[in-house]
Amino acid sequence: MNATYDFGMVGLGVMGQNLLLNIADNGFAAIGFDLNSEKTTALEAAATPGTMVKGVNSLAEMVQVLKVPRTVMLLVPAGKPVDDVINSLLPLLQPGDIIIDGGNSFYTDTIRRVTQVAPTGIHFMGMGVSGGEEGARRGPALMPGGDENAYQHIQPILQAIAAKVHGNEPCVAYMGKDGAGHYVKMVHNGIEYAIMQLISEVYDILKRGTGASNEQMHAYFNEWNNGKLKSYLIEITAAIFKQSDTLTNAALLDVILDKAGSKGTGKWTSQDAMNHGVAIPVIDAAVALRTISSYKTQRTQAAQLYPSRVGKVHLTVNEIADALFAAIILCYAQGLSLIATASEQLNMQVPLHDAVKVWRGGCIIRSTLLEDFYQAYQRNPMLQNILLDAPLAAQLQAHIPALRKVIAEAITAGIPVMGLYNALGYFDNYTLERMPTNMIQAQRDYFGAHTYQRTDRDGIFHTQWS
Repeated sequence: MNATYDFGMVGLGVMGQNLLLNIADNGFAAIGFDLNSEKTTALEAAATPGTMVKGVNSLAEMVQVLKVPRTVMLLVPAGKPVDDVINSLLPLLQPGDIIIDGGNSFYTDTIRRVTQVAPTGIHFMGMGVSGGEEGARRGPALMPGGDENAYQHIQPILQAIAAKVHGNEPCVAYMGKDGAGHYVKMVHNGIEYAIMQLISEVYDILKRGTGASNEQMHAYFNEWNNGKLKSYLIEITAAIFKQSDTLTNAALLDVILDKAGSKGTGKWTSQDAMNHGVAIPVIDAAVALRTISSYKTQRTQAAQLYPSRVGKVHLTVNEIADALFAAIILCYAQGLSLIATASEQLNMQVPLHDAVKVWRGGCIIRSTLLEDFYQAYQRNPMLQNILLDAPLAAQLQAHIPALRKVIAEAITAGIPVMGLYNALGYFDNYTLERMPTNMIQAQRDYFGAHTYQRTDRDGIFHTQWS
């Protein structure tokens, strides 16, 4: 067979098919493999007329018609399916060929696979893909990491299919060594969890605290999306308020059960932050609250035992918007500080300015705020936390009073705001020169002789407490 195809895809689910069609639309010959013949037929049927797209049900057949060095991307469920496909591909490929795992794999699995594949001379990369179904088809944010030589080879394709900002600037960049691509995507998802939680709390304040209707909330979020809060998640929230239920003609939002699902990436972020000694309390709260939402039966019983009387809040819509703005900045700050620390500890060499640059378009957490973060990293590429950037600090400081007021009003009214409160708690402690942790150290030394350091001299000390 003639080698005529530029790019191969394993897995033709919604994401795999749409990404492959995007590749073809940008002038590259694309071929996809799936065991399900209906999916390969659907791929060819969905192709834009004039593009070169083929679906096959044999891995060997796909590999035979790929140009050398061959590029094969995997979009299959994380875990064992990825290992199974890699083991099936290795005997069919040759040194210099490239395997890309584009699924939501845990970064330690990616590091293991890089080590496994390296002796064969085949390049292995882990790449985060964000933007959902529409992003894959029209332009996602891409976070490739791993073998940098392989990235240089596939860069033209990735730049062609990625989302574009500022005219024609592609939302793709090399994220660093080993599992860096999947690490950046994991934290991206953790930030996504957190922002969604913050928005849900603001929705609750508006709905129960102010009595706002869905129509009014649509107007608020729509207005916010034309200002400093402009972002994909604010945009779709505005649209959600307008959606009618086809079964009842009621507002769809009002008939959706209050139990949130998850695929585990938020939990991974929270767990890994603890392993690296990084505080990300807004993300932690978002993960915990999805878990609490799953206790629907228990919550219904508890509501009968502890009846609550939610009061009204005395807040303006602008104050609520300012509070959300401050909390979202603090949410990004926590996620980015985790990437900075993990990159250093794992020697992944993640360029943080490129991470926020990639997130500016195509992805779920895209926001105008990312331009400010990008400028902060341009001023100081070694910035450990964006809260230490003076211009951004001034911007945040102006909105903290609104965050304090919104939290105080919500708590007094009996409206839970764990995400917002954890954002403020992080700010108050991070910006406190002397925390009350000296008491904890005294207690630890008292009952366990764990020692302590002093403020007035160097060294490690222990006291015989009496």
